[in-house]
Amino acid sequence: MVDSAAHAEDSHRDGGGPRLFPFDNSYARLPERFHVKLNPTPVKQPGWLAFNANLATYLGLDAAELQTDAGLQVFAGNAVAEGSDPLAMAYAGQQFGNWNPQLGDGRAHLLGEIIAPDGLRYDIQLKGSGPTPFSRMGDGRAWIGPVIREYIVSEAMAVLGVPTTRALAAVSTGESIFRESVLPGGVLARVSRGHIRVGTFQYFAARQDEEALRLLALHCLERFYPDRAQDSAQSIDTDAFPGAALLEAVVEAQAKLIARWMALGFIHGVMNTDNMSIAGETIDYGPCAFLDGYDPGKVFSSIDEMGRYAYGNQPRIGHWNLVQLAQALLPLMGESEEQAVATAQEIVNRYPDISQTALRSHFAAKIGLSDGPPEIAKAQADQLLALMAEVKADFTNTFRALSSSDGAFLEEMNGDPKAQEWLAQWHSALANSETDVQATRTAMRQVNPKYIPRNHRIEEAIAAGLEGDLGPFKRLSETLASPFEDQPQNNPLAQPPKQKEEVRATFCGT
Repeated sequence: MVDSAAHAEDSHRDGGGPRLFPFDNSYARLPERFHVKLNPTPVKQPGWLAFNANLATYLGLDAAELQTDAGLQVFAGNAVAEGSDPLAMAYAGQQFGNWNPQLGDGRAHLLGEIIAPDGLRYDIQLKGSGPTPFSRMGDGRAWIGPVIREYIVSEAMAVLGVPTTRALAAVSTGESIFRESVLPGGVLARVSRGHIRVGTFQYFAARQDEEALRLLALHCLERFYPDRAQDSAQSIDTDAFPGAALLEAVVEAQAKLIARWMALGFIHGVMNTDNMSIAGETIDYGPCAFLDGYDPGKVFSSIDEMGRYAYGNQPRIGHWNLVQLAQALLPLMGESEEQAVATAQEIVNRYPDISQTALRSHFAAKIGLSDGPPEIAKAQADQLLALMAEVKADFTNTFRALSSSDGAFLEEMNGDPKAQEWLAQWHSALANSETDVQATRTAMRQVNPKYIPRNHRIEEAIAAGLEGDLGPFKRLSETLASPFEDQPQNNPLAQPPKQKEEVRATFCGT
């Protein structure tokens, strides 16, 4: 293959490349202080790691055309597609609680936005596409490990029904990346309802830029929550006070999102305010992981030394992050500071109830007691989780086993006598609700996956990818596309790690 950087030189600077996306770039039309416009940095020798044809089709794109060399050049950052207006977004954030007034896209380029057949607007972004003014002395690149991890996990989350950014393509760069060692480089093409974060509002609030805050709030309401833009739950005049309507929407979306994480045993790993999406999606899969043995205090992230973002802390941290959003939105909340603070406090105070309601609903469904008294379902779920913590039962496999048979469940619980007592109480609760056990278990198998992105399997896929073998990556991705179905040939992918296979720490990759 010819030198790709030279091959794409003519189209790289002026956006005169192939027309692969029907771009309509609303964020790029916001004032200059919202972003820095610049093109991705070309790479030497791009090659395909993966392409998501199903997602391309869903977005109304021509999957076959995107898989050509022209598409590869765009996904690698070597060419700028027609209609693209690449930029790096400005934002700030609290990282592990510590304020940083300027972060921004240090290794990402928003290529533009498209309106899909579902009528929604989606960002197309490259991650690992070169340095920007926000790189803070970083190289702006990614190695293929984090690219593979985010591709696998984000797509798995989407199939599991979790609002999330998604992966359209992953490419290798033919260049070396220097981290703890020399590693092959990669770029991820990411799709999202939007990449605006809590930290984006904090960025402008810290600069006392009320005009920018207002523009951003109205932009988010129109784009993500158009029903709120028309008529908020409190009948607030959103033209005058868009902050209240937006805060209401984000509080509800985030409470429900984190409840879904909890129901799957997912640990985000780095819930900084710059990693919390205003669109209510899971974003930035850095040191993320799924629970094996159940432990509410479990931490995987190598940089979370104090356990701030442990599995069981995630609902509380979501609340804390929303308080930071509320503070940033205060200038848009009322005619006086006193009124604004009172309104913000009242809205944020709704979070615990929304969160707990969503958690109860998810766990009631996981144990098949959605149709019975909610207090019974909660008590049963709480008791089961406490028992699972005692015996370190595998989170995913225990709920899946309960969905299958009494024997399978007791085996997962190591035959613990307390588990037998719990099972008897569970059958009694089902009998009182007049629910057929087999029908209940069939329904439970639709909410309790058999296959999740096991941490050790992701590491296997990355290790093989480093050797040029994409087979484990593809097999894992294909298996996770049908997580609720029994796939006997892939049963090893459902098994928890042996002691020597355990992943005890995950890394950000920057």
